[in-house]
Amino acid sequence: MELNSTFEQYLNSFLNYLALERGLSSNTSEAYRHDLTRYLLFLQSRGVTGIDGMTARHIRELLAELVDLSLNETSLSRNISSIRSFHKYLLVEKIIEKDPSAEIELPRRKKKLPVVLEIHEVKGLLDQPDLSLAQGLRDRALLELMYATGLRVSEAVLLKRSDIWWDEKLVRVFGKGSKERIVPVGDTALYYLDRYLRDARPLFAKRGKSEDVIILGRTGKPLTRVAVWKIIKKYAAECGIDKNISPHTMRHSFATHLLEGGASLRAVQEMLGHSDISTTQIYTHLDRTYLSEVIRTFHPREQKGFLPEEEH
Repeated sequence: MELNSTFEQYLNSFLNYLALERGLSSNTSEAYRHDLTRYLLFLQSRGVTGIDGMTARHIRELLAELVDLSLNETSLSRNISSIRSFHKYLLVEKIIEKDPSAEIELPRRKKKLPVVLEIHEVKGLLDQPDLSLAQGLRDRALLELMYATGLRVSEAVLLKRSDIWWDEKLVRVFGKGSKERIVPVGDTALYYLDRYLRDARPLFAKRGKSEDVIILGRTGKPLTRVAVWKIIKKYAAECGIDKNISPHTMRHSFATHLLEGGASLRAVQEMLGHSDISTTQIYTHLDRTYLSEVIRTFHPREQKGFLPEEEH
């Protein structure tokens, strides 16, 4: 079945509007074309041949069919967005008097639970790097830092020496949108960062390439996110972790272990840099009180027994 000339005309008019007025990419416009062509063909199959015959009931029936076809939630939401944008355009252009899609709600997307390591799995992972090697010291410092602070991998690889406030045991982080936040960092991570900076980083640093960045690769430049992903995958395999982990797993584990230990949800939200607490609630529904003592009190790596004997 092909679109009738009326539907074809209004669809092309809408797509031209998207390209010229809103500057959408060809890929996005093509997605709109795909979704709306299916919608308009569905209408034709229900005997609708003109714009004024569209109703909310038709939209619901289409969505029910898409659900029956096992369309995933992301695609379903995109289809609804396409249909709503199309009707809004027709309304603004005074082609229709009422928007039948206005009462159609976007389905709520379920939040997937993140992969989280058990505390013993984190310890196994952190114990893997060979501390007799410069690369091992670097990797241990990186992993300890990520687990101690919950930094995103992009934040960890760009952290500078001037961002660590040793006396205050704090780290200054520039997150999404260059938004600054201050995160407590515990003694264990600081110990391995200090060892790396003294004994290993000078072997990686190269004039004109390294600047003040802490975590460096063999070329003297900051490690890439892909490199960190490979490092974590390598050590996970070595200690027998068969979960599908990534650098973000360290961040998820940081948050979950603090909350399981009794840390305040709002404190963890602030340390993760989440603007909306609902993003943090994916980890747990626990909520109590307090902030700067959270790391020292609740973080598993800050309990006795993690620093080398002479450092206690």
